[in-house]
Amino acid sequence: MTTDLPDWREYREQGLSRVLAAAASAFVERGYDGTSIREIASRAGLSVPGLYHHYPSKQALLVGLTDAVMDDLLTRSYAASASAGQGPSAQFDAIVENLLRFHMFRRESSLIASRETENMEPDARAAYIARRDEQQRMVDDVVRAGVAAGVFDTPFPEDASRAVVTMCVAVSTWYRPDGPLSPDEIVRRYLAVARSAVGAR
Repeated sequence: MTTDLPDWREYREQGLSRVLAAAASAFVERGYDGTSIREIASRAGLSVPGLYHHYPSKQALLVGLTDAVMDDLLTRSYAASASAGQGPSAQFDAIVENLLRFHMFRRESSLIASRETENMEPDARAAYIARRDEQQRMVDDVVRAGVAAGVFDTPFPEDASRAVVTMCVAVSTWYRPDGPLSPDEIVRRYLAVARSAVGAR
C-alpha cells in the first residue's frame, strides 16, 4: 500500500469518473435497489449502451465505487500510520483521526460502501469485507501494541478496537458540513472518547 499522499488530512474532489460519480449520487439518493441503469446513464450524460461501454452492469458500478472508497481509505490510513512514528499511542491517534476525517469528508461514498454490502454478489462482497477487515486489523494491532507497552490498559483490546472503529464509521450517518461542530472539534472530542475506550494513560 502506498504512502505517497502529500497530506492524509487533505481532501479534494474524490476524482471519480463521470459514470461512477453519477452512480454514487443516485445510490445515495435512491439506494442501489431503487436506482436504474437508465437513471445513472442520464445523470452521466450517456445513453444506456454508452454507459455499458464503461461498466457492464449496475453491480460493476457498485464494485467500482466500493473499490474506490477502500483504495482511498487504506492509502490514507497507511499514510497516517507512517506519519505518526513507532509509538502505539501516536499511531492510534493518527489512525483514528484518519477514520474520523474520512467518514466526514467522504461521507456519501462511505455510506454507500457500508449500506450496500448486502447487494454485492458473493465474490465482490468477500473482497470488500477482506479490505474492510484490513482496516480493522490496523486498529486491532495498534491497540494490542499499546496494551503490551503499558500505554493502554483496556482488558478487552479487541472489543475496544471494534467499538472505536464502529464509532468512527457512524460519523458518516450524522455529520453535516454546516453542523454546529467543525471537523477539528469533532476529531478532538472523538479522539478523547476513543482514548478513553482503550484506557489510554
